[in-house]
Amino acid sequence: MLNGQKIVVVMPAYNAARTLQRTYDEVMAQGIVDLAIVVDDASHDDTVAIARKLDRVQVEVHPENRGYGANQKTCYRLALAAGADIIIMIHPDYQYTPQLIPAMAALVASGLYPCVLGSRILGGGALRGGMPWWKYVANRFLTFVENLLLSAKLSEYHTGYRAFARTLLERLPLDTNSDDFVFDNQVIAQIIALDCAIGEMTCPARYLPEASSINFRRSVRYGVGCLFTALRFRFALWGLVRPIA
Repeated sequence: MLNGQKIVVVMPAYNAARTLQRTYDEVMAQGIVDLAIVVDDASHDDTVAIARKLDRVQVEVHPENRGYGANQKTCYRLALAAGADIIIMIHPDYQYTPQLIPAMAALVASGLYPCVLGSRILGGGALRGGMPWWKYVANRFLTFVENLLLSAKLSEYHTGYRAFARTLLERLPLDTNSDDFVFDNQVIAQIIALDCAIGEMTCPARYLPEASSINFRRSVRYGVGCLFTALRFRFALWGLVRPIA
């Protein structure tokens, strides 16, 4: 609990057996998390077996791989059903430090921001943490274009570390979004379309050999999806397509 508000951490998992325990230990060490939810997207390793041994963890298993976006949809549905007031999504691959959970939750609990992003770009944490140079360049290019099209000033649109107020998640048409990686980008565009404030916090990042990653081909597909999402937002502002939120 924080200020009387229930904190639920969701972890969309896929083949996270080597890093799940470390992530969980640091999440719970923050002292404010009431419940963690691990949604496994048909992993081929021991992710589910490890998750089921953890305390204060609800485990949901997709019988077949549905995709990263579909995993998050399940995460948020379960978190809301569990009575969460603040929902924090962190990847269980130990790339992002759970030590920021209290600070991110506090920004939401105070009412300052209904959404807070952990940014790898603020403070230069991405390159120091080992982000591949081509991913960094793509991140900066996409963020530049998206800021122009969405009339925003975010440092990064592609982080997997996010905190949400319940009241915001309930307003987002999440089921209309992709089941793939571009889901993350669509959520941010929808929040901006609702004219809700988004806070950012500098976040160190670790790029470990065992951390999850997508290959170059899927990264290109993701980038195209991000540009399409931003263009659709702009066309919606011009009244050329239906609103995205």
